[in-house]
Amino acid sequence: MATILDGKQVSKQILSELTEETTKLADSGIVPGLAAVLIGDNPASKIYVSSKAKACSKVGFYSEVIEKPKDFTQQELLALIEDLNNRRDIHGILVQEPLPPQLDSLSMILLMDPAKDVDGFHPVSVGKMLLGHDAFIACTPKGIVELLKRYDIELSGKDVVVLGRGNIVGKPLSALLSLKNGANATVTLCHTGTRNVEEHTKRADVVVAAMGIAEYLKGDMIKDGAVIVDVGINRIDDPSKKKGYRIVGDVNFESCESKASYITPVPGGVGPMTIAMLLSNTLHACKKLSGFA
Repeated sequence: MATILDGKQVSKQILSELTEETTKLADSGIVPGLAAVLIGDNPASKIYVSSKAKACSKVGFYSEVIEKPKDFTQQELLALIEDLNNRRDIHGILVQEPLPPQLDSLSMILLMDPAKDVDGFHPVSVGKMLLGHDAFIACTPKGIVELLKRYDIELSGKDVVVLGRGNIVGKPLSALLSLKNGANATVTLCHTGTRNVEEHTKRADVVVAAMGIAEYLKGDMIKDGAVIVDVGINRIDDPSKKKGYRIVGDVNFESCESKASYITPVPGGVGPMTIAMLLSNTLHACKKLSGFA
C-alpha cells in the first residue's frame, strides 16, 4: 500500500517557515504584500482567491483582493496592472484565471513587472527558468518538486512521465524536472498526440497526471513501486453524495494506491502545495525588491 504524499501537512510546515521569515522582516518594518485580482463571478475562482488570502493572513502577509465585474475592459485591466506595478506595498501580483472572453491574458502578463510575477507566468520568468537562472517558478510545478523533496524522493536520473502539456503545469514541470540544477530527471511529456501512452507510464519511476481527465491513470498502467502525483481536480456525478457529485483527480486512486510506493490524494495533495509556493514566491519577491536578497 502506497504512502500518502500529504500536501496539506507539508504545506503547514512551509507556512510555519514562512511565518518565521515574515516575522524577521517585520522587525525591519517590511511586510510582504500580495494583490489578487478577481474578475467576474466564477465560483471556483472565488474559492481559490479566498484560500490564498487566508493563507496570507496566517503567515503575516498583507493581502488585497481586488474584485472587478465580468464586463471589465482590457484597458481597465492594463491600467490596474500598471498601478500594482508601481505600488511599493505590493510585492506579488496574481490575476486569477480564467478571465472573461474579452480580456487578453498575454497582454496583461507582458505588462506585469517580472519582479512581481509570483505566478511564474511571465516570459522573463519562464526564460530564466529554462536557462537555469534564479526565477519565479510556476507554483504547481514548484510545489510538486518541493513535496517530493520533503519526502526524500530522489528524482535525479529517474524516468518521469508527465501526462499533459498545459502552460500552467505540464510544460513548465517537464522543463523544471529535466534541469541539471533542478531535479535532473529524464522526462517524457505525453499528450493527445502520444501513441501507446501505457508504454511510457508502465516504465516510469514517477508519473504526474495533469491532463484534466477524471481517473484516467489506472493501476494497470503503472509499474510496481511507482510514485504517482495527481494534479487533476474533476467533478463527477455521484447521487450518493449530498451535493450530487464528488471531486476526483486524474488518477484512479484505489487501483494505483495498491501498486504505487507513494501517491498524492485529491484533495489534500498538490493543491495546498500550490498555495504554499505562491506565498514562498511572494516572500522571495519582497526580499529582492526590499534589498534583502
